[in-house]
Amino acid sequence: MPANPSSLLILHPRLNLYLKPFFLSLPHCSSPSFTFNSIQRFPIPKPPFPINRRNLSSLSSAATTQSTDDNGGGRDRPGALSAPPTTDDVRRIDVNPPRGTRDFPPEEMRLRNWLFRIFREVSLLFGFEEVDFPVLESEALFIRKAGEEIRDQLYCFEDRGNRRVALRPELTPSLARLVIQKGKSLSLPLKWFAIGQCWRYERMTRGRRREHYQWNMDIIGVPDVMAEAELISSIVTFFKRIGITASDVGFKISSRKVLQEVLRCYSIPENLFAKVCIIIDKIEKIPMDEIKKELKSAGVSEKAVEELLQVLSIKSLTKLEEILGSAGEAVADLKLLFSLAEKFGYSEWIEFDASVVRGLAYYTGIVFEGFDREGKLRAICGGGRYDRLLSTFGGDDLPACGFGFGDAVIIELLKDKGLLPEVNLEVENIVSALDVDLQGAAARVASILREKGQSVDLVLESKPLKWVFKRAARINAQRLILVGSSEWQRDMVSVKILSSGEQYEVKLDELE
Repeated sequence: MPANPSSLLILHPRLNLYLKPFFLSLPHCSSPSFTFNSIQRFPIPKPPFPINRRNLSSLSSAATTQSTDDNGGGRDRPGALSAPPTTDDVRRIDVNPPRGTRDFPPEEMRLRNWLFRIFREVSLLFGFEEVDFPVLESEALFIRKAGEEIRDQLYCFEDRGNRRVALRPELTPSLARLVIQKGKSLSLPLKWFAIGQCWRYERMTRGRRREHYQWNMDIIGVPDVMAEAELISSIVTFFKRIGITASDVGFKISSRKVLQEVLRCYSIPENLFAKVCIIIDKIEKIPMDEIKKELKSAGVSEKAVEELLQVLSIKSLTKLEEILGSAGEAVADLKLLFSLAEKFGYSEWIEFDASVVRGLAYYTGIVFEGFDREGKLRAICGGGRYDRLLSTFGGDDLPACGFGFGDAVIIELLKDKGLLPEVNLEVENIVSALDVDLQGAAARVASILREKGQSVDLVLESKPLKWVFKRAARINAQRLILVGSSEWQRDMVSVKILSSGEQYEVKLDELE
């Protein structure tokens, strides 16, 4: 045995954690004159086989882990038997967000905030109150009737409590749940709006992603068509605020009751209604032969299919009245809505289109879709009346209507029209110390201005003036405030108005 156990440092250093206590316990190592740190090295014979350093590292790591286990800790650490990977073994992750989702770097976030601000301004202008709901909801909230496309698009899973949950694909069911929860404590009518993130695993096209933000406005407790007219008016107001005109965008208006009346003429059972609506909603998405085939498979007779498709091709309310008569609710509701549109002042924005039914099963009356007149994009927004939604969740039905308006399609439309604003960062002041010893003084100046409600970009390092001016230009600062030694001794700072070049000194207590 070597006289000095420290020679074992030729092995992996982590083994010393275990060998050192062992050798110190031996008689020849326990004398006061022995020091473990006095290293005596011995010749290292060439091994008869190549040594893999990573294997040694892994063994020592395993020893460390086992020791920890023996002491009652670290037993379940994943991967404890292997050492951290070397630099060469580190794999680069995909830095792109998951397919169908988005990052929002500062410039994109400013644009999103601009859009959301107008959503909120219009909603408040119409007297609506803002609400929100969990992104994660019970899966049962979104599973209604077979055939709904949305059932196959859910991001759903079982949580650790064995509950079936889903990322919300839309906001209306969550709103219905909240209305039921609050019950009779609510004072009707409710005028609520929300801006929330929604998730759908669907085929992506331009303006269609797997996550998006949606602006919803809903009116609960008003049975009259006046509610739908008000909602469409709010969307028109939004379009006007962002520079979109009636020549750019229109609304296709119809009613689910039109379809009901046609089906009733052919004695088609009521329970097929929702399924037929879902098929009809595909008219612009799949060939007409496929539509006919699906309708027949659903139990609609060939004669009823032909009659139904003939009615759905009608683009004139007058023509619809000739076929269905004026006594039915469908025609009466539609005529009233078009009359109200004239009073609101947006009649040029709307047109009748019997083929609009919307794909969700819960709609019961008037339905509408916003579309771009060039036909390049999918529906911009859509909504309608859903008087019987609450009962599907065990609540008492209330008359209700609302719309959903996604953030992705409208951005594409604004790009096409050249109306996408350039939303730059704007800061009122940039404050910089001219000497490193004055950085504390600069911080005081920044605090004074912030307490007065002004935005301040404080230069946190000692930087040359050339850098400070470039920074001021990049953030569109209105004023540059310099803290210099001679000015500070007089309780003053130097102010430069960057738009005009005007420069002056001002006392600290007069700085505004």
